[in-house]
Amino acid sequence: MDPQADISIQLPPGKPALSGAGEPVMWISDGTAPDGLWQELRAAHADSGWWPLLLTSMSDEDGDRPWETGELSPPAPGAAADHDVEAVLAKAWSGSTEVDEEYDHLVPEQRLAVTAPHGLTWPGLAPEAPLTADPGECADRSAAWLAQRPDPRLGLVRAASGAEALSVIGWQGAVNHGLDVTAISAVLADWERRFGTRLVMAGFDTLVLSTACVVTDRERAMRVAAEHFALCPDNVWQGTGSLESYAESLIGDETWSFWWD
Repeated sequence: MDPQADISIQLPPGKPALSGAGEPVMWISDGTAPDGLWQELRAAHADSGWWPLLLTSMSDEDGDRPWETGELSPPAPGAAADHDVEAVLAKAWSGSTEVDEEYDHLVPEQRLAVTAPHGLTWPGLAPEAPLTADPGECADRSAAWLAQRPDPRLGLVRAASGAEALSVIGWQGAVNHGLDVTAISAVLADWERRFGTRLVMAGFDTLVLSTACVVTDRERAMRVAAEHFALCPDNVWQGTGSLESYAESLIGDETWSFWWD
């Protein structure tokens, strides 16, 4: 696996990252991603076919997880059926509002307050709105900001988009929530279309996207927040504590972050 054969931009030293079956699924740099390289590679993607990712890790004595520990598991060829994104998120919403034993101390009224005003009712997909900026430029700005985090590595995936890249590498960061990587990829692909998102960074159990459809009002923020909560309930249950607070955090933000416990 040698992306340099397709890319005229000089890459730093790197190597293939292997799946649990020992198959190369992506290329990763040995060290920290050089400043500005993500942006150059993103601009070259249409010609090269390699989608760039900034990579963070969960480090232990066995190496950087999951990139060097065989914890990537791509679906079998042909296994990824077409997903209805509305159905995926509606089902995920139902699962996300079924509070597990960690939250048994909450009385029903408190549980419903977390997702107020929607309660247990899936509100449906957020309506489409015009993009507020160029998706590529938004992604470049997010990458510049994210590159300031400690020692992000560079990954390159042979994929048509960041959404597809997750399935190509078999990212398993949301497995504790029973979310199949192909379903997550389908949601991200839909967000690419509706919200102008781009996958910029991936970690052991985290994803960071840029968005070119910045939320500017509370009503729309609540609808977008509902989609985020369905896909990643820990952003609320273990983050802001309520959907309303989470929605407020989205207003004016060009970067969306997700974390699965």
